[in-house]
Amino acid sequence: MRICIFGAGAVGSHFAVRLARAGHDVSCVMRGPHLDAVRTNGLTLRVGDTSVTAKVKASADPAELGPQDVVISTLKATGVSALAAGLMPLLQRETAIVFAQNGIPWWYDLGLPPQHPAIPDLGFLDPGGRLHGAIPKQRIIGGVIFSSNQVIAPGVVANLSPDRNRLLIGECDDRQSERIARLRAALNDAAIESPEVKEIRETIWSKLLTNMSMSVFCLLTGLTARGVRDDPDMQDVIPRLLDEANAVATRYIPEVKRVTRSGPAPDHKPSILQDYELGRAMEIDVLLRAPAAFARTAGIATPMLDLMAALAIQKARDKGLYQG
Repeated sequence: MRICIFGAGAVGSHFAVRLARAGHDVSCVMRGPHLDAVRTNGLTLRVGDTSVTAKVKASADPAELGPQDVVISTLKATGVSALAAGLMPLLQRETAIVFAQNGIPWWYDLGLPPQHPAIPDLGFLDPGGRLHGAIPKQRIIGGVIFSSNQVIAPGVVANLSPDRNRLLIGECDDRQSERIARLRAALNDAAIESPEVKEIRETIWSKLLTNMSMSVFCLLTGLTARGVRDDPDMQDVIPRLLDEANAVATRYIPEVKRVTRSGPAPDHKPSILQDYELGRAMEIDVLLRAPAAFARTAGIATPMLDLMAALAIQKARDKGLYQG
C-alpha cells in the first residue's frame, strides 16, 4: 500500500517507521532539520532501549512524492488547513485521507447520522471553508490517535507509550467499508493497534474528555498529567470539570464512556503544553472552544469549562500563540 504521512512530526514519524517496516511504500511530508536528517540517515524509532530505522521517501513538497493510496494527516489542528493547498499531487481517484487529530475535527458536520442532535456552527475550525471546499466527503476517514511520542533529535523519534499505540479509524458516516477494513489490517500488521470502531464520533469525544480536562490543567499549571492528578490542590477541582465535560459528551453521544479522574495518568507533558513551551500554535479551538460551543447549543451550563477556556486563551495570547 502506498501511504503518505502528511505532517510527519513525532507521532507521524513513529507510524511511518512501523508501516515501512511492515512492507508498505511509505512517504512523508515533513520539513526543516527533521527532513534533512531523514533524507540522509533514514527515520529512526526508539522504543525503550531498542532502535529501528526505516528508509522512507521524504520531502517538503508533496508533488515530489506522487499519488498515494492513503494519506494520513498527523498535522495538529492548527496546521491542517495546509492540506487544502498541498494535497492535490498526492491524490488519485480512490485516495482516502485520514484526519488523525485531537479534538473536534473540521469535518464533524459531514456524514452525521439522522439521530445526532443539532450541532453548533463550527466554521471557526475551517476558516473560509477551505477544507470543505477542497476535500469531498467521500475521501474523509476520521482518526483518533492514542500514542505518546517525542522527536528527540532530527530524524529520531522516541515512543513514550510502548504499551499503548493506537490509531482508531472510521468513515465519517460510520459505514463499515472495504477500505476501512484494509487500512485497519495494515495498521494492525504494523503493530499500530486499530480495533473495530462502531461510531467514530464516540471515539473522538472519548479522547476529547481527557484532553479538555487533564491536558488543559497541565497547560495552566505546567505539570505533567500525573503531576496534575496527584496534586492535592486539584483533588476537588478536576471532578468538577470532568462532570461538565461528561455532560456535554453524553448529550451528543449517549454511548460515550464517561471519564473519571481515577484513570491512568502518564508522567508526560501533553501536546498542548509542549506546544506552549516550544512556542507553537496551540489546539485551543478544537479542545476548548468547540466543546464549549456544543455545550451552549445543548443548553448545558459549563462554568468550569468556560473559565478554563478563557484562561488558556489568555495564556496563549500573552505568548503570541493564539489569534482567534
